[in-house]
Amino acid sequence: MEYIKVTKDNIEKEHICCAISNNSDIQVSSKKSWLSERLDDGLVFLKSVQRGKCFIEYIPAENAWTPIAADNYMYINCLWVSGALKGNGYSNDLLNQCIEDSRAKERSGLCILSSAKKKPFLADPKYLTYKGFTVCDEADNGIQLWHLPFENSKAPEFKDCAKHPHIEEQGYVVYYTNQCPFTAKYVPIIENLAKENNVPFKAIHITDKKAAQCAPTPVTSYALFKNGEYITNEILSEKKFLKMIEE
Repeated sequence: MEYIKVTKDNIEKEHICCAISNNSDIQVSSKKSWLSERLDDGLVFLKSVQRGKCFIEYIPAENAWTPIAADNYMYINCLWVSGALKGNGYSNDLLNQCIEDSRAKERSGLCILSSAKKKPFLADPKYLTYKGFTVCDEADNGIQLWHLPFENSKAPEFKDCAKHPHIEEQGYVVYYTNQCPFTAKYVPIIENLAKENNVPFKAIHITDKKAAQCAPTPVTSYALFKNGEYITNEILSEKKFLKMIEE
């Protein structure tokens, strides 16, 4: 498989957003805008030349949009291979290239979010274990920080705000960024559904690194709270949200 590194010169023409290919789609435009602004922070987006869900996205941990302390580590935002491309060793290819690049940049290791059991939109813990990653910290909501050190260095950890996810606001509150393209579509949909059903709902759009690194949740791409308690990082469809508020 041949891979392409997304840059400011080719980002407009490259397919990057999962299964979405139309640049006029709000999901694509929001993701590409977010990516473009992060490239100067050292973000790398490596994708298969073949169209499909096959890419890795990583960034120096000090510039990651998540509340972690991971001195000199590289943070993996997303490693996703699925559909027809799954099962061909492409995840290994992408991860190996990330490792090689991170070593060349003299990073101390890699870190990534996961959990004891596979959760939507998080890395597969079985795959991480297979590749030599281990858990280095865990938040109260079960979200774990995993790492693959290259040398003897201090292990990454969650900041206190992320380790104990809780907010004071009542009703449904979602924190989200444009790191994941699906938020641009589904957050407004859920917001409208809540309004139609007279359900208290507030969307907090995280638009800068500082705010993301101080967020009350390990996962900043999408984190839903209800009456102050964390519920899920899964980006909800109309059907799933309606089922949730009916229960």
